[in-house]
Amino acid sequence: MKQTLVTIAISPATSAYRIEIGSGLIENCGPWARQRLGREAAKIVIFSNPTVLKLYGEAAAASLMREGFAISTYLMRDGERYKTLKTVTDALKNFSGAGITRTDGIVALGGGVVGDAAGFAASIHLRGVRVLQIPTTLLAMVDSSVGGKTGVNGEAGKNSIGAFHQPSGVLVDIRTLATLDERHINAGFFEAAKHGFLAGGETLEEAVWAIRARDDESMRAMIHSSVLYKAAIVSDDERESSSKRNSKSRKVLNFGHTLAHALEKVTNYRVFLHGEAVAYGMLFAAELSKSVAKMPQKDVNVLYDVVQSVGSLPSLANIDPREVFEAFRFDKKNQAGDLQMILLRGIGKPVVINTTQIPARAFTAAFRRLLEFQR
Repeated sequence: MKQTLVTIAISPATSAYRIEIGSGLIENCGPWARQRLGREAAKIVIFSNPTVLKLYGEAAAASLMREGFAISTYLMRDGERYKTLKTVTDALKNFSGAGITRTDGIVALGGGVVGDAAGFAASIHLRGVRVLQIPTTLLAMVDSSVGGKTGVNGEAGKNSIGAFHQPSGVLVDIRTLATLDERHINAGFFEAAKHGFLAGGETLEEAVWAIRARDDESMRAMIHSSVLYKAAIVSDDERESSSKRNSKSRKVLNFGHTLAHALEKVTNYRVFLHGEAVAYGMLFAAELSKSVAKMPQKDVNVLYDVVQSVGSLPSLANIDPREVFEAFRFDKKNQAGDLQMILLRGIGKPVVINTTQIPARAFTAAFRRLLEFQR
């Protein structure tokens, strides 16, 4: 399999970094880490969880040590509900104990939970040390490892505590997908489909092809196309400017996430994988888009068809929509008391809409449609 590169051109130029996509890259990650961190870096903490470390930790550590790095590890518990300030506090103690200085680095080896927590811990240790992302889930490869959003969950909701902290590099080893179960693969497909619905064209075509084929080449092409789209958005609007509202605003990447984060919060992060919650969020947003943003029915049908083609979703049967709508209050896209939602005027045509423009009955009708969809 050929190796591909995507560059995110952050301002200043010294913050630019590359996403490298290929197969079998973890076992030779040492030279990559040395190139990204420089000759002065002496120590690395591999931030992971027990499951991932058992699969890839030995190979990663061996390659890093061959490059002269002193290696130590920090392991967090597996699951979104452990993405907390306590985990980050424990990690910071680990970093201090390992003697990590501002010339050293952290390697986030794992899925989105690991990457988010490791990136946030790196952003506040000594006011910021470098982090390298090695995502091992499809969702992390197509989305969360790229763009520099880091954080943990708080009382106010998903990722309510965090910082922008760009990685110094991202290494995507597609071989790790072979160890994922179907549910986790599907969760990644939902997130890749999100980029397809936002971008349209080739990005959506690559996602549809990969969902059908599910082989290495189609996966590589989908990841590359998805990351290319996100890289363009992030390069233009790194910190999600509150004043920017066009289709190049970083806000659009939150398509499907208003409902998704609310579903995760009200179920205490125990029912849905993030990608599954995003799938429901996109269907919900499509229903609102049809009534508010005049999204053509044919495009709504495309969105439903793609989501259904990925696979089944956990039940919504025991979820109270009133609790879900109440959780909207804590959404990070609230500005001056008004929540901004990302809707579609059509495939490839995202638009930022204030909820004051959406009748209350439209929310109820959209959620009712989700319940009907599941039947």
